[in-house]
Amino acid sequence: MKVCHPEGGTTEGSFQAQKNNGDKRHEGMEEELLAKIKTKFYCRECGQESTRWLGRCPGCGEWNTFIEERIEKSSWQESKGAARATPLPDIETVEGQRLDTGSAELNRVLGGGVVAGAFVLLSGEPGIGKSTLLLQMAGYLARRTDVLYVSGEESAKQIKLRADRMNISSPRVHILTENSLETVRTEVLAKKYRVLFIDSIQTMVLDELQSAPGSVSQVREGAAFLLKLAKENEITVFLAGHVTKEGAIAGPRVLEHMVDTVLYFEGDGHHIYRLLRAVKNRFGPANEIGVFEMRGDGLVEVPNPSLLFMGDSSRSAAGSAIAVTLEGTRPLLVEIQALVTTSVFVPPRRTVNGMDYHRLLMLLAVLDKRAGYSFNTRDVFVNIAGGLEISEPAADLAVIASVMSGLKEKPLGKTAFIGELGLTGEIRGVAQIEQRVREAEKFGFDRCLIPKVNASRLGASNMQIYPVETIEEVLEIIF
Repeated sequence: MKVCHPEGGTTEGSFQAQKNNGDKRHEGMEEELLAKIKTKFYCRECGQESTRWLGRCPGCGEWNTFIEERIEKSSWQESKGAARATPLPDIETVEGQRLDTGSAELNRVLGGGVVAGAFVLLSGEPGIGKSTLLLQMAGYLARRTDVLYVSGEESAKQIKLRADRMNISSPRVHILTENSLETVRTEVLAKKYRVLFIDSIQTMVLDELQSAPGSVSQVREGAAFLLKLAKENEITVFLAGHVTKEGAIAGPRVLEHMVDTVLYFEGDGHHIYRLLRAVKNRFGPANEIGVFEMRGDGLVEVPNPSLLFMGDSSRSAAGSAIAVTLEGTRPLLVEIQALVTTSVFVPPRRTVNGMDYHRLLMLLAVLDKRAGYSFNTRDVFVNIAGGLEISEPAADLAVIASVMSGLKEKPLGKTAFIGELGLTGEIRGVAQIEQRVREAEKFGFDRCLIPKVNASRLGASNMQIYPVETIEEVLEIIF
């Protein structure tokens, strides 16, 4: 039985209407909540994004690295007004806006100095010396402007102890131990600093975000916050970034695309030398390197790194060859050492330090197929002296020469090698042959083997130049 109401409705109909209205309100609130708060899954190792949890990251291949994080739009991202496009001829530029760092090696890596408003990311393994380098750069730049050094990892007393050890005492270097990026921004704009150092981006937080420091969202949004600060106010910002166990920069991949320059601080804990490499640079050549020596009072630049990587050129030993490689725009003389011994294992061992392992296998295969030298019963060990990593194919001739020298137990003398080896046994041309030959000539080498296709671009030289076209010609000349 249905109970009638004065309005003409029924109790059952009234309950159903209320239920429907409640469901609609609930759905509306749920949609509004979902519109405000969204979540995504991020890989802790490489920053790969996904709308759902994945057991294995498709970006880096690691397992169980995806974590769920909220996606919230920060208030600083909201547009303050309609932007207007400017015709290209109406944009004013000022020449000579670079700041001299006071270090020739740093200037070389940065493309001639520090650009106003540049956004620079410095990365490296733990303990390699990132904080030391940043503090030393702050001391250099403090000779010309006020700088702010922000640390979220160390106290002011710890930084002062390092500064005393490095003889940095400029009153224009200001230290701030803070994790909040909003506080950092307030301090920078209030004191009108032109250079800002952040050590490190993984320790900085935006108060509006609920995620923990170092999370993917904090790193991404924090970098975007600092990028806006740098570009709108022409403030040069240097970031220190952590690396993953694979050696890649920790955090989202977009971090590397946001910055103007990416610097990798490379080195080995067993060596006192450090390499500062620009793998990306919008204001200069990429792959440029600077060489420094780590000492008790900080980093000291090495003005002539060829002496470092070449070793004792006066001593000629079997299994040693000199390659003239190119790092950015800088030619370097690098010693390549090879040891060839009779193998007691099947298959024989191939051990490489400083170059691509598969590149060595290819070169040995070419020697076997094109020159008739088989290494099926011999172990081959190749080492790049000085701890340098070589990826340039122009070092192929030197690798071949060192392996053959070690096999025949015959020293090569003061000979430099330049050239890439093809699979058919031909010697292929390389870039900037003139600078390479001049570098070898400067260090007193007697002869130099170069690709025949590059010979026409060379002028007069005090060295004996041997243009070679095939691997057979190379072996005939050196032996």
